[in-house]
Amino acid sequence: MHPGGPFWRGRDAGAWSIPKGEIDAGEDALAAARRELAEETGVTVEGDFMELAPIRQKGGKIVRAWAIEADCDAASIVSNVFSMEWPPRSGKSQEFPEVDKAAWFGMAQARGRINAAQAALLDELERRLIIRRAAP
Repeated sequence: MHPGGPFWRGRDAGAWSIPKGEIDAGEDALAAARRELAEETGVTVEGDFMELAPIRQKGGKIVRAWAIEADCDAASIVSNVFSMEWPPRSGKSQEFPEVDKAAWFGMAQARGRINAAQAALLDELERRLIIRRAAP
């Protein structure tokens, strides 16, 4: 997903990210991930989720992620919105979509677009899929 808002406009390399957010008190991590996916994209999925090893982003945030094989039309996502003062120090509040676009990429393209810390998620997913396909 490409983040919405004025800070990300026109940026591509390293700007893309997986849906993520805070886990509410008492909430299961996978339930939180599914909730965030629905909030940020309008997409809900069911099935066998594969948990990936957590990663630490540059700012110290720990990100937990899951993979699932499912159908999703990237062109049909519907994002929630957030409000912020824009332009800065203008006193005016504007709403922006949390996600302005989604797309599917091959692994090489995805590595060039995803947040650098999250590339480790792609590496693990690729390794696990290779192992799964090689299993009898």
